[in-house]
Amino acid sequence: MSRGKRPKWMIDIAIERMNILFERAEMEFITHPERSHRYVELARKLSTKYNTKIPQKWSRRYCKKCGRFLYYGHNSSVRLVDEKVNIFCGECGHVMRIPYSKEKKNKRRAKYESIKKRNDE
Repeated sequence: MSRGKRPKWMIDIAIERMNILFERAEMEFITHPERSHRYVELARKLSTKYNTKIPQKWSRRYCKKCGRFLYYGHNSSVRLVDEKVNIFCGECGHVMRIPYSKEKKNKRRAKYESIKKRNDE
């Protein structure tokens, strides 16, 4: 094991704990938003301590600028603008822009292949 590296079992436990913290943040947001923000803060600390990424399922559910948990429809909004998903944080006003051109390309390709398949039959 090299210097600064954690064993695999430690990283797995950290990822599992991050998942639990984000699930709790989602459940608690309506009644206790401060608590859910604290859960996100703890999950981010875990990711830095164990040098792991936050699972992709949850990486878009918190603001990268202010660190708040984003509950769509309450303190954030999602818009599709020019082949990008814009996630607007209602707390600090930060906008996360995520491209979705690959998804559109795959959808177009699937549509083309289904039409081609129908014509071949």
